[in-house]
Amino acid sequence: MALNYIWSGFFLVGFLAALAQWIFLGDTDIFRKIIDGTFESARSSVMEIALPLAGIMTLWLGIMNIGEKAGAVGFIARVIGPFFSRIFPGVPKDHPANGHMVMNFSANMLGLDNAATPFGLKAMESLQSINPNKDEASDAQIMFLVLQTSGLTVIPLSIMAQRAILGAKDPSDIFIPCLIATYVATLVGIIAVALKQRINLLDRVVLAWLGGTTAAIVALVCYFAFFLSKAEIELVSRVGANLILFSIIVTFIVAAMRNKVNVYEAFIEGAKGGIQTSITIIPYLVGMLVAISVIRNSGVLGLIVGGVNWVLIQFGLDTSFTGALPTALMKPLSGSGSKAMMIDAMKTYGVDSFVGRLACIFQGAADTTFYIIALYFGSVGIRKTRYAISYGLLADVAGMVAAIFVAYLFFG
Repeated sequence: MALNYIWSGFFLVGFLAALAQWIFLGDTDIFRKIIDGTFESARSSVMEIALPLAGIMTLWLGIMNIGEKAGAVGFIARVIGPFFSRIFPGVPKDHPANGHMVMNFSANMLGLDNAATPFGLKAMESLQSINPNKDEASDAQIMFLVLQTSGLTVIPLSIMAQRAILGAKDPSDIFIPCLIATYVATLVGIIAVALKQRINLLDRVVLAWLGGTTAAIVALVCYFAFFLSKAEIELVSRVGANLILFSIIVTFIVAAMRNKVNVYEAFIEGAKGGIQTSITIIPYLVGMLVAISVIRNSGVLGLIVGGVNWVLIQFGLDTSFTGALPTALMKPLSGSGSKAMMIDAMKTYGVDSFVGRLACIFQGAADTTFYIIALYFGSVGIRKTRYAISYGLLADVAGMVAAIFVAYLFFG
């Protein structure tokens, strides 16, 4: 129901914003821009997202099936089981969903989007298999989705690469601020959903895992900050992430061969679901991305930024961060849209300016909530999202607020 109102609201708000610009600003091209944008979004939803995803899904679902046949995914599920059984109390300790979720979170943390999405869709499918109400999101699926929207990424490689392309003096100087902001978003997401679902966060296992994860991230930050040069950070990030990913593939294959699994047949068996999954999500992607396009092309974001500027001026507050707000506002709606906003901010204000750096931190602080909901819930036919959207957006907001604070701390 919430998704229904939000989707309809995007069109209504976009129409009213466009009407206002036509009447008061004389922008006679605004409606053409919106219609052209809807056609382009519908095309790109299929040609640039769903179809390329079919190939990626085919590959990684095949690899995942090899891992399952080899027992590797089950082993991961048993290792992580004690923690996940408390965070996801509705999921059995030895259920394959635990392993799928771990693979997804690991790929996300390494910034490996091409691998993270198939792992995530497989995890959602596994969670759906134990969901008693198939058209309504379960507690476990909501917790999983909110953690997705928080976008925990240890190495923001694509952002650093874009800064390097635009000539930043130190492309990796946003590494630590991004990590802090995205970790705050993830932590707020976990705590908020846990409180909603009455999960005991004071459990010793939960505290140990969260404390250990926090300590590991702090240690990684210190290692990158004090023991590596800027060039070494980028090299370790690029090589390390892909080495880990390739090692996973080889480990699955070796383990399968040791257990006398027909590796190729296992791959084909798992890969068959890739195209079907991609076809299933097309209507959900087209519907959501077209609605987002209406918001983007109608000028709503500009009106919001102008309103925030006016309010801050009335209270005598600093407005130097508002130039980066379009990136923050677009991030929950569209990853490609927010990336375009980030690049525009760096080009307009300077790649090493406060606004340019803050836009990069916004980009790395959270993930695309509405796209993730359309993709993940759409892949298993969930229509009733319950409180997933509101709590996903809460994690986004926490990440954005943290981004502003750390930007002032590091670059202000």
